[in-house]
Amino acid sequence: MSERIIERISIQVTLSGYSFAISGSGTPRKSGWLGADRIFTTPEFQGRYDSVEISLLTPKFTLVPSHFFDPSSARASLEDVVDLGEGDRVETVEIPWFDSVLVYSNSIGESLSRAISQTVTDTSGGQAPVLPEIYYILRALPSIGEYNKILASWHDSTLCLAIAQGRSLMLCNSYEAVDFTTAEYFIFLALKRLQMNPEVSTMCFRTPLAPEQEMSLYRYFKAVEVLDP
Repeated sequence: MSERIIERISIQVTLSGYSFAISGSGTPRKSGWLGADRIFTTPEFQGRYDSVEISLLTPKFTLVPSHFFDPSSARASLEDVVDLGEGDRVETVEIPWFDSVLVYSNSIGESLSRAISQTVTDTSGGQAPVLPEIYYILRALPSIGEYNKILASWHDSTLCLAIAQGRSLMLCNSYEAVDFTTAEYFIFLALKRLQMNPEVSTMCFRTPLAPEQEMSLYRYFKAVEVLDP
């Protein structure tokens, strides 16, 4: 008896819209960026899936080493690096493979991620939590097969970037990048500070890239890859 194929949907949400990727039975599908007005007419959102992952491209996060982390000071830790509103909700998730705790806030003035979480459910009818995009970047980073591991997501003026060498995490940060050229600037600035040569490195993205964006990166990196979310 053959094993049942697990069907999985991964949804990335930004202030202005979303993209999704489906894997499992049939041909894998990727949507590219879609507008927020499409969520109730997207046929892929009408079914249920074995696995549902929803990420929000929020710049409000910080990574705290596990041995320094105190749950009672989580909000203060985040306020040290980003501006928080009085009503902003602060949450945490463990990153054990980097011996750290991710402190974050999804309060960035949008409701699309919550609407998608309520619309797209798993086979039991349960809602998937909305986690920050940087969580999935950090989760995917160790699986990159090169010594220099560079992984980013960019859309709606927010760049999330993580860089590792071997098993050591070197950088985890977000930047305000109003266009892709600015996003590239921050990537190159981070590599320069870490003394990493882009010409011998692969640049990886989790978010969709337009053809011209991918070609621009090819001018500097030995290879460019868009990972499956």
